[in-house]
Amino acid sequence: MLRVELGKAVRRWRTWVLALVLGAVPALIVLALLLNPPPPGAAGDFFTLATNNGVFAPVAALAVTAPFLLPLTAGLLAGDAIAGEAAAGTLRYLLVRPVRRETFVLGKYAAVVALLLAAVAVIVVVGLIAGGLAFGLGPVPSLSGTTLSAGDAIVRLVLAALYAAAGVSALAAVGLFISSLTESGPGATVATVGVAIVGQILGVIDAVDFLHPFLLNEYWLAFIELFRPRPARPAAGRAGVFGAYTAVFLGLALLVVRRRDVVS
Repeated sequence: MLRVELGKAVRRWRTWVLALVLGAVPALIVLALLLNPPPPGAAGDFFTLATNNGVFAPVAALAVTAPFLLPLTAGLLAGDAIAGEAAAGTLRYLLVRPVRRETFVLGKYAAVVALLLAAVAVIVVVGLIAGGLAFGLGPVPSLSGTTLSAGDAIVRLVLAALYAAAGVSALAAVGLFISSLTESGPGATVATVGVAIVGQILGVIDAVDFLHPFLLNEYWLAFIELFRPRPARPAAGRAGVFGAYTAVFLGLALLVVRRRDVVS
């Protein structure tokens, strides 16, 4: 099931367009920093630190893409996963095949997660190559002013990439649930991206601060903590929020598909 879904994704032009757009982000960041470097003594954010060490180029790219481009990618992939089959008239045939419906839903979700991991990998690899060529690689100054070894920095970069992928995979579970409710892939995509946008709007409204701990977007940029000398332990708990979203909405998608009428 997973192999079939990934094969279909590879043959779609949309997949390659997404990869091109995501890969362009770190390349453009590095180009912008080369053409217009930050002034000496500027605040030590990822963009400034990237001019001292290329390891920070993919981190800066992850920070830029996490609020919108990665959620958009998750919406496109998950929103079309089931609704697209329904719109094409192939869902009924897939559901009457000798494959459990649970396997069908989990296979769809696994394919989406695999593609999201690939999308994050494109950002990181292109950023690391571009940043390394432009600014070099080596010991990395942390956000707190201390220095991380090159090996330690790469490990933290991999963990940051996995954390970012976990965050959008949780949103993809929401999108898969929405996709199971409709026959419109574009509609499910818009609704999934809308969930991300509404969450970010609510995240800046103090009047509803009691909701903030329950919003996915509150935790998407927590991988920044990995680039401090001692990463804050709550980051692991924040990843647990992603797991909770995934379990709940993937379970709801399973429930909907299990009860779906195959003749409609």
